[in-house]
This record gives sequence, structure tokens and C-alpha cells, in this order.
Amino acid sequence: MAQLFPPSVDLAAKFVILGVVTCLVGGAYAFYLLNRSPYWTNVGVTIDQPVQFSHRHHVRDLRLDCRFCHTSVTTSANAGMPDTQTCMTCHSQIWKNAPMLAPVRGSYASNEPLKWNRVNETPGFVYFDHSIHVDKGVGCSSCHGRIDEMPITWKSIDMEMQWCLSCHRHPENALRPLNQVEKMDWVPAKDPEEGEKFYHERNIQKDHLTDCSTCHR
Repeated sequence: MAQLFPPSVDLAAKFVILGVVTCLVGGAYAFYLLNRSPYWTNVGVTIDQPVQFSHRHHVRDLRLDCRFCHTSVTTSANAGMPDTQTCMTCHSQIWKNAPMLAPVRGSYASNEPLKWNRVNETPGFVYFDHSIHVDKGVGCSSCHGRIDEMPITWKSIDMEMQWCLSCHRHPENALRPLNQVEKMDWVPAKDPEEGEKFYHERNIQKDHLTDCSTCHR
């Protein structure tokens, strides 16, 4: 029986198959890169705010404790944002006529809170409690990065599920002395058993940490 197609058709078919496979693999890899990029995660991206607030100035230069502004971070799921009265505790005396602080003065005069834009936010289907993390000895910088070096606040970590689970599977690696939770430049002790000691002293139940219901309620 005579050959229906010339040999060149076989070669063309191979190129087509190779092209399809390449496109599928390349597309999947491109999607992976996009999913990890700042465009998708917002990591390293600054967000416009009603006032250009500098954590670097307040935390590093003035050495304000995180809890001075985020008053509920040790007692509730939400860290809390400072009300205008807290800002005016200082700025009724310092920089009281600075143009950049006009929105703060306006908020204080009208008793209307400033509308800050969230930088770090978990999805609605994720439950996160600041107070339990602080109570167990997880530092602010573990999730928020070196906030004391940010003239404008940005997101430091993607906070995706695998990142959270990496800590929940080995919590001893993230624990520190309770009086060092707000210390931005804290580094773990050279003794690896210190984290294990904190882990047992604070009655952390590792099995419970990886239950779906811990974060998805």
C-alpha cells in the first residue's frame, strides 16, 4: 500500500507535539513566577496612606514600643490601629504645624478617624490571632519584617499557607524570650535547645498547630 503522507509530515508532527508540551510547561512556570511576584503578593510594594507614617522614625529613632500604637496586640486577634488621640499625644506639641500632619489635625478636630489602608491582611477564610502569637513568644519582625527600617510601610512576607505551616510545623525555631518580642534586631541564641525549652515551657501543642481548623474556622 502506498504511503499516504510524506516523511516530512512526521517531522512536522513532532515539532507540533514539542511545541504544545513546551507551551504547557512554560505557561505553568510563568504562572508560578507570577504567583510569587510582587504583582500578585504585594511583597515590597508600598501602599498610599492618608499620612506618610514612618516606622523607621518612630520605632528605630524614637524607640517607641509597638504596643504604644498597637494597643490590643497582646489581648485580641487584631493588633489595633492608633486613634488620632494617640497621635496627638505627641503631635499637639511636636511638629504641630507640619503640613504633612494636616490630616491628623483634621481628624482630631472633626473626631473622624483616619482611613488607613491595610498593608498586611489575611483572607476572610483565615483566622489569625495576634495575641496568641505574642503570648507564646513570636516576634513582630517574624511576620512584619524589619519594620524599624521602613520609611514607608510595605509587606515583607507573602504570608501564604505554606509559609505559615513552615512555622507551625517547627514553632521552636520562631520562639524568643517574651521580653524580646518587640525587639526588631533580635537573633536566635546559638544554643538550638533554647527554642525547644520555650516550646515546652509555653505548652505549645504542635499537633494542634497543623490542624486545618486552627486557621480555617
